[in-house]
Amino acid sequence: MTLTLIGRARTSAPASAPAPEATAAAPAPAPALAPRRAAGREADGLAVASFVLGLVGLLAFNLLLGPTAIVMALLSLARRTRRPGRAYLGLALGVADLAVLAVLVTVNGTVSWNLGG
Repeated sequence: MTLTLIGRARTSAPASAPAPEATAAAPAPAPALAPRRAAGREADGLAVASFVLGLVGLLAFNLLLGPTAIVMALLSLARRTRRPGRAYLGLALGVADLAVLAVLVTVNGTVSWNLGG
């Protein structure tokens, strides 16, 4: 039985004996595209997550979300995100979270909001 694949004729051989043509000139696959796309999507996701965590961190959990937003923003910028604006906003919001935390500790002596008088 003869099959034609990509301009070459191959003959079917028993499973135990590989065809001489198949082992001699088998082209190597190019896996370069898949990891690159995954890294780009991951970096974009990190940029968006950094922005969201920095924004939420202004209201709650400054001590945890601020540094997390900063680290995620720096990682997304290092991985060359397609959304650098969101990464820079996440970085700025993470720094703002830490500034708000410093003000709260200085004024109230606590790390929590106090809206009452």
